[in-house]
Amino acid sequence: VKCSKRNEVLTKPAGSDILFTVTPGNMKTAGRMNNSTYGRKNQRQRSRTMKTILIVGLGRFGRHMAKTLTELDNEVMAVDIVEDRVNDALPYVTNAQIGDATKSYFLESLGVGNFDICVVAIGDNFQSSLEATCLLKELGAKYVIARASRDVHAKFLLRNGADKVIYPERETAEHLAVKCSASNIFEYIELMPDYSIFEISVPEAWVGKSIVQKAVRTKFHISILATKENNVISPLPSADYVFKGTETIVIMGHNDDIKKLLR
Repeated sequence: VKCSKRNEVLTKPAGSDILFTVTPGNMKTAGRMNNSTYGRKNQRQRSRTMKTILIVGLGRFGRHMAKTLTELDNEVMAVDIVEDRVNDALPYVTNAQIGDATKSYFLESLGVGNFDICVVAIGDNFQSSLEATCLLKELGAKYVIARASRDVHAKFLLRNGADKVIYPERETAEHLAVKCSASNIFEYIELMPDYSIFEISVPEAWVGKSIVQKAVRTKFHISILATKENNVISPLPSADYVFKGTETIVIMGHNDDIKKLLR
């Protein structure tokens, strides 16, 4: 179904390939109906559906986020001012709507207070991102995540309604930089600025030794969360577990302690 008018609501009921289009004249009523349905359906299917999420902005980041959230069994409504972007998102979101997220009447019609999370994924227009973030909070959004590209943007967003600010480009670059910095790092997850989880190859001096023999926690101040071999993960190895050279280990600890281990 091709959407031809701005602010048309396109609704795809769960389990159906049929799209219902509501004209702009009925938009406000339709918004209330759609989102009350969201609330009732979410309560009935909470065990199956994790959360209801509104995504504002369907550029590359917003589109990928919407698709992944839907694959994880969340209910996703996606909105964007550009018609083609909305049409591209229709196959993998619950609802989609064309409209300007800097207009309070448009966001009010969505019933933003019914969503568990609202994500402002606008990346190419900071003014629009800031206005949308502020309006979402004013209209009763429970939790607002906003995208930023610079620290000064993040400060304004946090002062004007954002509960959390993310830096997709920076975080991706930092993640890749850590993985590329050493040949024995296979994966990396930052838990806090000072603590992280790493998947690394077993240090050569550890091969054939047990966890207790190497005194991993007392000497290296890290925890072994799991071992991995041939894509099979074995969580929480016992203290007498003997390391093998053919596996990798998943460790958690302070970044400084992990750096010392990797030297």
